[in-house]
Parts: sequence; structure tokens; C-alpha cells
Amino acid sequence: MNRRRVVVTGLGVVAPNGVGVPAFWESCREGRSGIGPITILDPSPYPTRFGGEIKNYDPLNFFEKNEARKIDRFAQFALIACREAVQQAGLGEDVVRPVADRIGVVIGSGMGGFTTIESQHKRLMEHGPRRIYPFLIPMMIVNIAAGEVAIRHGFKGPNTSMVSACTTGNHCIGFGLRTIQYGDADAMIVGSSEAGITHISLAGFSIMRALSTRNDGPEKASRPFDRDRDGFVLSEGAGVIVLEELEFAKRRGTPILAEIIGYAANSDAHHITAPCPDGEGARSVMRLAVKDAGLQPSDIDYINAHGTSTQLNDKAETFAIKEVFGDHARKVKISSTKSVHGHLLGAGASVEAVATVCAIREGVVPPTINYTTADPDCDLDYTPNAKVAHQIRHAMSNAFGFGGHNGSVVFKKYEE
Repeated sequence: MNRRRVVVTGLGVVAPNGVGVPAFWESCREGRSGIGPITILDPSPYPTRFGGEIKNYDPLNFFEKNEARKIDRFAQFALIACREAVQQAGLGEDVVRPVADRIGVVIGSGMGGFTTIESQHKRLMEHGPRRIYPFLIPMMIVNIAAGEVAIRHGFKGPNTSMVSACTTGNHCIGFGLRTIQYGDADAMIVGSSEAGITHISLAGFSIMRALSTRNDGPEKASRPFDRDRDGFVLSEGAGVIVLEELEFAKRRGTPILAEIIGYAANSDAHHITAPCPDGEGARSVMRLAVKDAGLQPSDIDYINAHGTSTQLNDKAETFAIKEVFGDHARKVKISSTKSVHGHLLGAGASVEAVATVCAIREGVVPPTINYTTADPDCDLDYTPNAKVAHQIRHAMSNAFGFGGHNGSVVFKKYEE
């Protein structure tokens, strides 16, 4: 079966380093950190007291008061990012209505409505079941972001969500890609969202010793591949991408931002949190994604690495890249935008995919900031501390999650 070509026509992002793609990409490109002290809750009981918040976020700037009360923070972020992406793609009501059943949605989350779960559990314990908010269930479920997006925009095609920890975004992108390639939709709104800066998540990740504790220098805490990395930085936000079948997009004359040509997913089947030390799962999924794209490893010009700033992940990913790319591993440009925006958990991969498309379009590799001390186990070119102009024809974005879930996507500079 000949697979249909799929292109990117819209991008939307809500991130600690910028709400909206222009601000977000400028920060990534220039290496300006979006990490700072946590203010949405009292972090004093925890070893880590900083993170990647959406700064000065007021839902009333985006939603009516009554509707904001019925939508969890994670779903609000998804709706805001979707609004930007759909507008850029030109999918207005007049376009959507005649083909609504051919436009679908797949937006996931690693944790869903955690803020609602926490607040309502406290209310239950203090005041009893009669005081629980009637919208508790629809606010907390992971699939509600995809549902809200479809309802608000009238998208009646395939609609689902995925939950695979830090790989969620890439799995959603891949699901949308396959849905269009095999003819079940002509356009898919794909991505993921997270609002994970909560008491439970801070406590949980802290007890695992997964988070950086550089409280005296939050903006320098996320330092992927650096020898002195001490954990990831917990962040929140959303990334949304509009994928369309090529001819569907061309008929409307909408600008094409990039093409997506490869996707793969697999499992480490190794450990609930740790990656395979030799990078076996990461190695395999990258090879599969390159093969799915119809490329050779030497064709990849840039890798937006998973690069979490944890000891085990960065070492394993580096080893995997060397195994897959061979001599080309020393030539391919690599960076981790997590150094700027932190780790958005389930939203991380989709936000990083947005950055990858921007890198292709501008011909610029964003830097890995806070890289000061080389690690003998991480000895590739991670684009340290400053952007690099570089012609990018093919780019890969990696994501590896708790549970051993892996996903890689490959984007290409659009050519007729």
C-alpha cells in the first residue's frame, strides 16, 4: 500500500520559556532558560523548590470564568496550544464544517488532571463526599483534552488520547501520522499536555531522587550531558501540531512548515524507571524510525535528544546514538531543548517536536545550555551553550519514558 504524504501546517506551544511559538522558539534558539522558583504552591517542604512554571498564567486571559472552572490546568494548556496551531493551519469553521469527519484529534498526557485530583481529594477528606465538585471526573481524565479540542473546533474524525509517560507526545504524533497515511483521516491535531507541578508529583519525584536540587541556581539546573548533571527539572505546558495529508493541505493553499516521514515505537522491557544501560531500546527505536522514513542514519542532520539531565538517561542515549549512527554520530548535530524549558513529562516530546520543526525551518540548531564540564561517557557534539547555523534536511526527535516506552519521529524539510 502506498502511504500518503503527511505535512505539518500548524504549531502551537505553551511552555515555561514562552507561550506561543515565536516566544518559545526565540528562547530555545538563544538559549534563554525558562526555569525559576515555584510559585503556584509552597515548595518549602521539598528538596527541590524550582521548576518550569508557565509564568504569570491567568486562565481568564484565555477562557471565560465559568468555563475555566470546569477545565483542569493541563487541558487549558492543550486548548491554548491548539488554538494557535489551528489558526496557523487555517482550519477555521468554514473549512472544517464540510470535512469535519475527516479531521481527528489525538492529544495525550502523562498524568492528566492532577491539580483537580489533589484539590478534590483534600476537599473530600476535609468536608466529605457531598462537597466534591460535580465536574471532578471529566476534569481529571486524561482524554478530556482531546475531547475539549474536538468539541470546541468541531473535529468529528478519529479522537483518542495516549498515556506513555515522557513518550506520550511522540506516540500521539505517530498515531496521527499513521491515521492519515492509511486514509482514516485527512488531518489530525496531535500533541500532549501536562500540568505536573503539584504536591504529589514533587514529593514523588523527590523521593526517587529524580529531580535536580540546584535551588541556588535554578536556571542552571537542567544541564543535559554535562558531567555534573544531578536530575531533571519538572515543568508544565503543552505542544500541539497540525498534521495534514499533502494534497488536502495544498488544495487550501495553506503554508507547509515541514513534512513528517518517519515514526517508530518500542519497549525496553527492562525496568520501570531506568533505561537499558546499553541503550538497547533507544538504539532499536531510532533505527526503526530511520528505516520507516526511508533513510540511512547518515541522512539525519539533527537530533533533538531526549536528554533529561539525569545520569542514566543521558549516558544510555549517547551510547545508543553512537551504535546507530556509527561514524556519523561525530558529525550529526545534537541538542536537548530540555536545558531551556525543563522536562514537561507527558508534554515534553510534543513541545520538543515543535522545536525540531522550527529548527528545520530556520536552519538553526538550538543549544544545549549549562554545558560546562565534559562527561567521558557523553562525548558527542551537543551544541554546547550557543546556537549553530546548520542546514537541516532531516531531523529526529527522541522520547523515552518510564515503563520502558520509546518513540522517535523524523521530520523533513518540505520539498515538492
